[in-house]
Amino acid sequence: MSRPEPRILQFCHGYDGPFLDCARQYAALFAGTQYKVTTVYLTGAPSAEVEAGSASDEVIFLNYSSREVRGLKLKAIRDIRRIAASGDFKLCIAHRFKPVYVALLGTRLPVIGVHHAFGDYRRLSRRLFANAFKRRLALLGVSNAVRDDMRESLPDWPAPRIETLYNRIDIQALQAELLDREAARDALGLPRDAWVVGNVGRLHPDKDQATLIRGFAQALPQLPAGSLLGIMGSGRLEASLKGLARELNVAGSVLFLGQVPAGRRFFRAFDVFALSSDHEPFGMVLLEAMVAGVPVVASDCGGGREVVEGVGVLFPLADTAALAAALRHMAGLDDEQRELCASRMLQRVETHFSDRAVREAFWLLDTTILR
Repeated sequence: MSRPEPRILQFCHGYDGPFLDCARQYAALFAGTQYKVTTVYLTGAPSAEVEAGSASDEVIFLNYSSREVRGLKLKAIRDIRRIAASGDFKLCIAHRFKPVYVALLGTRLPVIGVHHAFGDYRRLSRRLFANAFKRRLALLGVSNAVRDDMRESLPDWPAPRIETLYNRIDIQALQAELLDREAARDALGLPRDAWVVGNVGRLHPDKDQATLIRGFAQALPQLPAGSLLGIMGSGRLEASLKGLARELNVAGSVLFLGQVPAGRRFFRAFDVFALSSDHEPFGMVLLEAMVAGVPVVASDCGGGREVVEGVGVLFPLADTAALAAALRHMAGLDDEQRELCASRMLQRVETHFSDRAVREAFWLLDTTILR
């Protein structure tokens, strides 16, 4: 009788927003190895598109609503126990705290908890829970900033049990999706001859587009004539941000582009990409801009510094004057400088944030628990 195939259980809260690609990223770690990957989504209806995008050997949709997984989540715990018993699973990779909780209670597997945000272990109840399962739990942050936040919350844990594994990007797949400058501008309704600052993100306090609008308004008199700021995204701050643009007399130069499906396809519409977040665990949009060859400006905040340091311009958090100076600097780049910048950015992505680079880093981590 042949031995069953060794398997990896990947457990995700859902596939909304960036989390489908997160599932793909972690399934890709095991491509070409002896392990098969089963990806389980706690919430979200079955979808052929999601199944294909998960890059896994098997995809299971538990199809819970957010309300159903509140509280003790006993049914979800039973479900994950049943799935874990169905094959020769060696390890569970769980994204975010709730799947970590369910996986530890529902299985006896070693669990790698992947954390995409700050503060996941600041609550006493979560620290106690993590400490109770310390022998078979390892933690990964998507940036050193997230890793250090967890290490601060769990000071008694040995450092190798809380490590960094960067988010990454499929460079070739994104490059194949990108529209050229003219087509992207036409699709977004941007004039072809304007100098355009781009921003992508929820209109939310964490993204701090207010600082971006203020910095753009301050720089505008020294920017090329007809310069524009295009903000791609939606959210509860839209009305107040539009009011701020009117107050600063730049409403005609600040375009709110709304929620754009597959927005990363349009990044070449921008002459510079600016991220002004005051709370950024990583900054996936920075990688997307870098692959598109768009020079980047980012607040020196959280994981953003780790992405663009050495190839982009960083400015102090909420420093309007420094942001304005960065935009003026970017407007002064000539074609040769932009090409050099694009080359350096792509090299940095390939070296640190590509599937290949992060796969190599993963297999060097003690936290894999696969030795």
